[in-house]
Amino acid sequence: MSPAALLIPLLLIATSVSAALSLTQAQLEKVGRRIWQNECAGTVAGLTSWNSGEDFASLGIGHFIWYPAAKKGPFEESFPPLAAFLKSRGVAMPAWTHGLCPWAGKAAFDADKNGPRQKQLRTLLSQTVPLQTEFILARLERALPKMLAETRLKKQVRSNFEALSQTPEGAFCLIDYVNFKGEGTARTERYNGQGWGLLQVLESMTAPTPAGFASAAKSVLSRRVENAPAARKEQRWLQGWHNRCDGYLRKL
Repeated sequence: MSPAALLIPLLLIATSVSAALSLTQAQLEKVGRRIWQNECAGTVAGLTSWNSGEDFASLGIGHFIWYPAAKKGPFEESFPPLAAFLKSRGVAMPAWTHGLCPWAGKAAFDADKNGPRQKQLRTLLSQTVPLQTEFILARLERALPKMLAETRLKKQVRSNFEALSQTPEGAFCLIDYVNFKGEGTARTERYNGQGWGLLQVLESMTAPTPAGFASAAKSVLSRRVENAPAARKEQRWLQGWHNRCDGYLRKL
């Protein structure tokens, strides 16, 4: 299936999504490219990664998580649902993408970087950017009810979410961050009882603008690093995370 043909499903959801998020079709396509840039530096090589210090592969424009069979961690596993989603949209997925992660750890993954499986996967992922964007948008559509069910600050969270939804830049904040750090509703995604997802950012905002979102996100991520187990050495990632948040101030 060609990349042009894969734009069709995104066009089908553009009316409902753009109505909620004030995005045109051209802006939706920019969203996918910017997420790809944020997660993979916009490179095809970056579509299959395994970061140092992590227990999982990071795949696709959203660096969707895939745990090896023996290493289930606290973060939401998102690649298996993506693989199922792509298959449901008519993408011919290799059979091995629907089973257990074939790499036992980073060393095995890196050794297989130029093997047939990763080459095949990078080609497939580079050709399905619009569908991966749709997958991320669907996650955001499901996020608000989950967040409202979790928070005591329902009015504030809804108000900030809706205010951001009214501009392309605000909508990008929501879309990118929910992919970047999740909804913030999973109890497993906590350090010292404090989360770092979209919910925590919306709860912390003092101004319902992209600048207010970026400032709150940087504070939430700094708190995560302060609370993180020392063995994870999360301080090494903080500047990059803050740089990503500063990107929310750019025009879409």
